[in-house]
Amino acid sequence: MRGPLAGSARLLVLVACACSRALSSGAHEWRHPPQRIAVIGAGIGGTSAAYFLRQKFGKDVQIDVFERGAVGGRLATINLEGEDYEAGGSVIHPLNLHMKHFVKELGLSVPKSQGGLMGIYNGDEFVFEESSWYVWNIVKLIWRYGLNPLRMYMWVEDILDKFMRIYQYQAHDFAFSTSEDLLHALGGAEFLQLLNQTIDESMQKSGFSQKFINEMVTAVMRVNYGQGTNINGFVGAVSLAGADSGLWSVEGGNKLVCTGLLYASKAQLISGAVISIEEKIRQKGRSGGGTLKQYEVTYNSTSGLGRDAYDIILIAAPMNRKSANIAFLNFSPPIPEFSNPYQQAVATFVHGRINASFFGYQDPSDFNLNGIFTTENPKLFIASMGIVSPVKDRKAALNPLPGPRVWKISSLQPLTKEQMNLLFLSYDSNTVKTWQAYPRYSPPEKCPPIILHRRMYYLNSIEWAASAMEMSAVAAKNAALLAYHHWYENMDMIDQEDLHERLKTEL
Repeated sequence: MRGPLAGSARLLVLVACACSRALSSGAHEWRHPPQRIAVIGAGIGGTSAAYFLRQKFGKDVQIDVFERGAVGGRLATINLEGEDYEAGGSVIHPLNLHMKHFVKELGLSVPKSQGGLMGIYNGDEFVFEESSWYVWNIVKLIWRYGLNPLRMYMWVEDILDKFMRIYQYQAHDFAFSTSEDLLHALGGAEFLQLLNQTIDESMQKSGFSQKFINEMVTAVMRVNYGQGTNINGFVGAVSLAGADSGLWSVEGGNKLVCTGLLYASKAQLISGAVISIEEKIRQKGRSGGGTLKQYEVTYNSTSGLGRDAYDIILIAAPMNRKSANIAFLNFSPPIPEFSNPYQQAVATFVHGRINASFFGYQDPSDFNLNGIFTTENPKLFIASMGIVSPVKDRKAALNPLPGPRVWKISSLQPLTKEQMNLLFLSYDSNTVKTWQAYPRYSPPEKCPPIILHRRMYYLNSIEWAASAMEMSAVAAKNAALLAYHHWYENMDMIDQEDLHERLKTEL
């Protein structure tokens, strides 16, 4: 990440590199820019794709973003008693540089995060509970897990250091044609191995104790992805990074990043579902100036059935039948169907008084946890639960006592009335959000293709490595760069080997 040159010398090298790339691609400057680009999906992937496409292709191209639901996609809020709460992607890592850039560029506010105490519950007792005394927490961690927590921090840090190379590659406009190529460029065979074995296997091979994996690691997997340590090692490492300190969220809701990016991209939002995409051959002009291949998008909007032709398409929505359900007509070879299942997640928001005795507390006044993580246990019907603050008041105190608070409970199935009565002494109101939240991970993983057709790209391929806001932003920039380089035939900017060593030499 850090080059040895600084100041003016560093600037001169960057200018020289930029000039050499401009000269190498000069042979293709005769090609006209595309007239219209379609982006399907207005979540974080789609809106950041529109933003990056505008940066690369300039002000004259028309960018249309199709969204059948609300802008934000899986970055969504839910209303309870007049307040909005984060129901989808809720926290962002301090090293998520694309998200940090978006927030700064859009002038959004990020309040200082409010901490709270966490406990890990195994269905019978808490195997670990945080204390308000930091030193005592360290003592308890070492007593139960030895040096495993420190080694985990170092293990995740090593993976993050390699992943951070993507920002340097993308700053130099390099792109990758498959998700596996992207991962290999970042971490070599190690990253592909993580993709093809479970986080349990990965950490066992690295010498972590089974007790630590079964308790601490499993709890983090369940709170972030609703799945256990059988998920792939790469998404497991992403999940463990998400348990770090310094996590943040956007005041007013993380979905504001999506609406802001849509506005900044000057894209046109088309509210409606895309029904089909078909490649069409059209005449370039009335005077017989040859033919042009474009994609005809048929969609059902609030204005009725519509059809428009596009030069480039980026699909930023899950392409299984329960989600996008787009028909691809007359493609040869046919566009593959993606039957990979997504994991159902249920988020239940409850304003009530927690039943501390359910978790083994004899005296409710002793209960002072803000978050409850869980281990694998067939009789456990929740993955996690924690106190949440409204998106417009993230500085609100998280002290669980006194009185009722708003709790978010994550589970795989909707909670029954009996289960609610077990968790709460009383509750005033509740609301539920059920959706296909993220892939159901089952290594070895095979990521779907990014390039679906000559100029049609699939952002959500990256989700099968790991599903996260920053992963979507990385995939969006990669797809935008692929589209740009394919259009202008800059093939020397795609799938280049040894980029880390080459760029270290340049800088």
